Amino acid sequence: MNTEKDSTAKRVVNHMMEHDLFSQWLGVEVLEVKEGYSRIKMTVRKEMINGFGIVHGGIAFSLADSAFAFACNNRNVLSVALDTSINFIKPVHVDDILVAEAIEQHNGKSTGLYHINITNQKEHLIAHFKGLCYRTDKKLID
Repeated sequence: MNTEKDSTAKRVVNHMMEHDLFSQWLGVEVLEVKEGYSRIKMTVRKEMINGFGIVHGGIAFSLADSAFAFACNNRNVLSVALDTSINFIKPVHVDDILVAEAIEQHNGKSTGLYHINITNQKEHLIAHFKGLCYRTDKKLID
């Protein structure tokens, strides 16, 4: 384990969260950050319900997208989404506690591939997200 790299990863994600008003609105809590990895959680609120009485799919997508962003940017290399997809497996309901875990599959010079599993409080898999990022030549923090 490289503590210096993990320390940088945490500083980058803290900086991102400070400025990420959408993740703040979601109620995202950062649980764990390591180089190329993140685990976050949130609690579903009633204003996140769609017209069918279940949680809007964009909520699970957004949680996974935040975990993806935290994992692919935490080496302090500004990275942006190039391609994403999600598979919805189970419905999400008000008061569910969702955890998104982003695991790096590939770390290249110009791209990175991440798989993100979202589970609920019963540890049931509710969605699987795949994200491909493009790496720029910019840093997020000094």
